[in-house]
Amino acid sequence: MDNSVYTTLNRQSGLMREMQSVAHNIANMSTTGFRKEGVIFAEHVAALDGNEPSLSMATASVRNLDLTQGALTQTGGLFDFAIQGDGFFKIETPQGERLTRAGAFTPNAEGELVTPDGYRLLDGGGTPIFIPPDARSISLAADGTLSADGSPQTQIGLWLPEDPIDLIREAGVLFRADNGTVPVEQATILQGFVESSNVDPILEVTRMIEVQRAYEMGQTFLDREDERIRGVIQTLSR
Repeated sequence: MDNSVYTTLNRQSGLMREMQSVAHNIANMSTTGFRKEGVIFAEHVAALDGNEPSLSMATASVRNLDLTQGALTQTGGLFDFAIQGDGFFKIETPQGERLTRAGAFTPNAEGELVTPDGYRLLDGGGTPIFIPPDARSISLAADGTLSADGSPQTQIGLWLPEDPIDLIREAGVLFRADNGTVPVEQATILQGFVESSNVDPILEVTRMIEVQRAYEMGQTFLDREDERIRGVIQTLSR
């Protein structure tokens, strides 16, 4: 197969991954705490034998998370929390501790604050947060201190991955940091708010059109190259 065909096929594969990323972003533009992602293209240049020019191949196997703050939406919910600044909530899942910016919680049957999936929210010491069932008022201070009827109960912990680039999306709004986490000192938690997705639908649709056009150009080249090769084969077989 011609090197130009290999190069174009590799490019098409990367564009397909980027289109999937765009589609995922658009599908989650209304998901609380969602972080949009993109694909990083890298160029690999290899020398060829003889006097042939070098071969350039594009790869797109690395995903890039955009951690830009999303807009804060006021809900008035007693257990809706939004982080203003850096940091993530830490929650307990069957697969281990995970990070999230989605701050819509509710008390479960045991009085512990949980996510919509039933995962428990953890405090700064890694302990599930308990809400007294007889509490008449629940308040949250900006530093994450949670009080019931004016009496401090615990402090919600905020965390960042130890390695800034060590953040892997596991599912939807859940992330894992394989190399550990560190506490965040300077961040604010607001009660009665949730953080919206940081996806800009106009930019994503524009990006989708650009990727689609680039893919169509590559497909046109492959179709013409296929016609050229078929023509050569037919001529040689006569």
